[in-house]
Order: sequence, then structure tokens, then C-alpha cells
Amino acid sequence: MIFDTKVAILVLEDLVTWQKLNVTAFLATGIAGAAPDAMGRPYEDAAGRRHAALLGQPMMIFAATPETLARACRQALDRDLTRAVYVRAMFSTGHDEANRAAFRLEPADAPDLVGLALRGPRKDVDKATKGASLHP
Repeated sequence: MIFDTKVAILVLEDLVTWQKLNVTAFLATGIAGAAPDAMGRPYEDAAGRRHAALLGQPMMIFAATPETLARACRQALDRDLTRAVYVRAMFSTGHDEANRAAFRLEPADAPDLVGLALRGPRKDVDKATKGASLHP
């Protein structure tokens, strides 16, 4: 199936594994929250038990350098793509309000990004993620 939109998650390549997984999970929820139309229907197992819905399209996960993250963020802003962000300072916080406060303190034109998720028209997301390679 070919989708009109694309979801990409870029994660700083030199994070430790738990940080990569944590950032990826948080960013995926950001896209799901910002794009409820992208959600599929709830799952049901063979016993009829319902399970939560998942995003209804694939998410591409990329390893990125700080420069690639900054470029992708600028491109996403220029193209008005849906964005979810994670900055390094958020690793030292313990809840959502503290995360938002930490992000608000970042320089608007140069946040210390460790992760960025994008959703929008396929071609625009491809342009924004140019130079990033799929995560190994």
C-alpha cells in the first residue's frame, strides 16, 4: 500500500540504546497525538479481547548526526510538517510539564535535538530526511 503521507523518526546516532528506544517511543506518541487521522482501528485477538490501535502506516527510523537533525528540523519548519521533538535536556526531567519547560528554554533556531519525528506529504518528508540513513 502506498500512503500520501510519510512518518519519519530521526534519532541521534550516538545515544545509548535505552535512550534511542525512549526517544523513539516518545516521538511516535507525539505523531499519533498530532495526527489522530493516521491511527488505525483497535486490534482484536482470537479471543475477542480488544487491544489499542496503532499508527496505520509504517514509520521509518533513521540514525542521524546533530547536523542532520538540525537540517531536518529546518526543512520541516519550512514545509510546515507535523513535528515532534526531543532535546537532550529532557533526559534529566521526570514528567511532561518539566519536558515542555526544558524545551521552551532551548534556543529556537538551534535546539539541542536528540530526536525528531515528522509527518507530512511523502516528498516533503523525503526532502527533510535527505542525508539520514535508516537506523541499523
